[in-house]
Formats: sequence, C-alpha cells, structure tokens
Amino acid sequence: MDLRDSAEEAAFRGHLRAWIAANLPASLRGQGTRTEQLEPLRKWSAALSKAGYVGLTWPQEYGGGGGSHALDAILLQELARADAPQHVGAIGLGMAGPTIMVHGTEAQKSQHLRPILDAEEIWCQGFSEPGAGSDLASVRTRSELRGDTFVVNGQKVWSSYAHIADWCILVTLSDPAAPRYHGLTYMLVDMHSKGVEVRPLRQITGEADFNEIFLTEVEVPRANVLGEIGEGWQVAMTTLLHERATLGFALTGLLDANVQGLLRLAGEHPGEANELLGEIAREWIQLQALQLTAYRSLGELDRTGMPGPEGSAIKLAWSESNQRVTKLARFLLGEEGVVDDGFWNYQQLRSRGNTIEAGTSEILRNIIAERVLGLPRSR
Repeated sequence: MDLRDSAEEAAFRGHLRAWIAANLPASLRGQGTRTEQLEPLRKWSAALSKAGYVGLTWPQEYGGGGGSHALDAILLQELARADAPQHVGAIGLGMAGPTIMVHGTEAQKSQHLRPILDAEEIWCQGFSEPGAGSDLASVRTRSELRGDTFVVNGQKVWSSYAHIADWCILVTLSDPAAPRYHGLTYMLVDMHSKGVEVRPLRQITGEADFNEIFLTEVEVPRANVLGEIGEGWQVAMTTLLHERATLGFALTGLLDANVQGLLRLAGEHPGEANELLGEIAREWIQLQALQLTAYRSLGELDRTGMPGPEGSAIKLAWSESNQRVTKLARFLLGEEGVVDDGFWNYQQLRSRGNTIEAGTSEILRNIIAERVLGLPRSR
C-alpha cells in the first residue's frame, strides 16, 4: 500500500488545514467535544458542514461529498493535529445517518439526513441495557403496537450524548415469543417525547457524557420504524458495521495528539524524562503500528466496501495505550500532575473509561480470539 497522499488527497489536506487554521475558535482548541460548550460546538460543526467537510463519503444526493474513505481519514487526522473538536453529531454521522440511508424511507431520509450534517439534530444510541450491555439480542425494552403507534417501555444505559440529543436510534423487543435475533424492532425516537427521561451518569472527570434513558409509555409513530417490524437485528448490524468503518483513524488521531503532547512535555522535563525514555519510545512505536493498521483497514474498506476486524484490534490497543500515555504525562509533571486541574489531569481521568466504552477490552479480546484467530468460543 502507498501510504502517501495522492495529488487529490494532498490538495484536500492542504485546503482543509488552512481552513481549520483560519476558522477554529480559540475557545474550542484542545477542548474535544465536551458538551458544556454545546452551542459553540454546534456552530463549529455547522461551519464544517457548510465548508463541505462533513459527510465526505455520503452520497451527493443526501448532501454528502460522494468521496472516498481516505478523505474522511484525512479530516480526522487534521482535526486531531489542530487540537480541534470533531463534529458534535458523531453518532448521527457515523451510525444513524448511514443506517437511515440503507433502511430508511424517503420521508425519513428527507427529514433527518441534512439536519444531521448541519448539527441541527444531535443523535444518541439506545442499544445497551443494564442486563444487555454487549448482548444486543437480549434487550428487554418493550414496544407494543397499538394501531399506528408503538408504545415503548424500558431502560437504556451508557448512552453517549443522550442529555443533549434530539433523536435516538432505539432497538426494542416487539415480539417476546420470537426466536433469538428475531422479534426486535429498530425505531427513531424523538427525545423530546413525553415519557422520555434522561439521567446523566457522573464520571470521574465530573462530567456526564453517558446517560441512562428511561422510557415510560413513550408513543412512537409506526412511520418511525426503520426497516421492517421484527427485523431490527439486521438493521442494528448495519449501524454497528458503519460504527467501525473509520474508527481506527478517529482513535489514532486522538492518540497522536496525546503522544505529541507527551513528547513536548518530555522536552520540558528532561530530568524526569530520562528515567522514562524506554516507556515513552514504546508508546511512540505503538502509535506508528496503530496508524499502519488503520491504513490497512482503510485499504480493505476501499477494496471490499466492508470494514475488516482491524477496528476492534485498534480500539483495544488504543484504549490501553492512551491510559499509559496519560499516566506517563502525569508522572513527568510530578506533584503538579496530581494536584492540578489541567489538561493532563483531565486526560488521565477520562482515559479510565477508554477500556469500557465502545466495547470493553474483555469483549474485544473475545472477538479477536474467535473471529480473527479462529479460537473456540469461551462460553
């Protein structure tokens, strides 16, 4: 694989880098998508969309750019390089939107796709439940069809951005008597509906980006069902497939920014860094390996249209590496890194959740063992 940009990609990268430098508000630099700055993030996301840097791989008929996945990868790299936040509607862009394009009606596409690109609609995901975290087929949130309306009752958990979301992609159990993987119905739920209650889950950082969603007699029009009633498993697999498509570049971009920050910090604290040269070098090498793996995944995606297993491997390695990188930075800072409330303190605390969110390390190791190495199932 040629890892160099093509002429088209190099031009795109140059224009994008210049645009970010000219348009990124100083108040958003280095802040990530921390949702206490929701309105500035919406404006930034809308500006990205207006400039043509959102939905780069979406078909042009839906407002996208119709480009290659390589452009999406460059976007993620350049945002990370500039310490700029990604689009605030990550779940809409990477999960809800692509699923609506595949399974949605024309009315659903017309209603939702453009607002997703422009950050007018923020989406969350209602898959995991207290008793069905990594086993989607075991969901117990019930949906009962009454006339032309589904009435939904149940609970979801670990739902990122639910506290600011306008819409939710929700998997429900509509037929409890159906065999496993059947009887699930996938629907689009207005988060402002009566009976929807969001309870933020406070993290160690003090923020609450994850949430519980309680649904009590929530009425959802039958027209909001995505795909066929009872066939929600197949629709959900489309969602999860797209979630992994460019995950490697999103994660390695974030890790690259932290490793570069660690190297700058080592230069500022040479005495402490001398004791950790081997460990710092290890994390730099790990980053290079992950970036090359992400490129291999991109090549597979371009060839087949389907993401390979690399996304799971990258997510596993990234989450543990990011924890080590932020721990090294805190060590270099000494007492300052423990007691201050600054960047590295936040990064270290936030990294503790990396090995849990988007698939725990334990689940990812099982996936790699069973689906990549061909080892027997552990259960």
